[in-house]
Amino acid sequence: MSEGNGTLHDIPVTTIDGRETTLADWAGHVLLIVNVASECGLTDQYRALQELHDEFHMRGFFVLGFPCNQFGGQEPGDEDQIADFCETNYGVEFPMFAKVEVNGDGAHPLFKRLTAFADADGEAGDVAWNFEKFVVDDSGEIVGRFRPRTEPDDDAIIELIEEHLPA
Repeated sequence: MSEGNGTLHDIPVTTIDGRETTLADWAGHVLLIVNVASECGLTDQYRALQELHDEFHMRGFFVLGFPCNQFGGQEPGDEDQIADFCETNYGVEFPMFAKVEVNGDGAHPLFKRLTAFADADGEAGDVAWNFEKFVVDDSGEIVGRFRPRTEPDDDAIIELIEEHLPA
């Protein structure tokens, strides 16, 4: 499948523990997809991401974390090290995935699709840095994009999530 066909739910992904699956596992749920890193100045966003996941999980919401080492080598560990870091330091319980590239020729098909979506300023294209956020509705449509410095608990993100969740 090319990244231009089907929905986001058709895209294959690998969980942080090595299980091959697709985003269909999260079909019917609102998602916040984030490229993450353990040694970034924005790494503390993990705390707010987990809080967001906790707050809305029972209503059908998931944060999905995709580690990436493309920005300043800020995610140097392997999947076991990343999982341990996230759990130990931030109590991360939301789904995490194997390391991916988000930009360039080696970009994961998911991020090729996500980066075609424009942010609030009308700019699509490359992920700017670690902790860029994409909101996906329950049918697999991208409905929002937020640049790295936008905190996970920003009103605009929360309002967009709530808009797409059942009451």
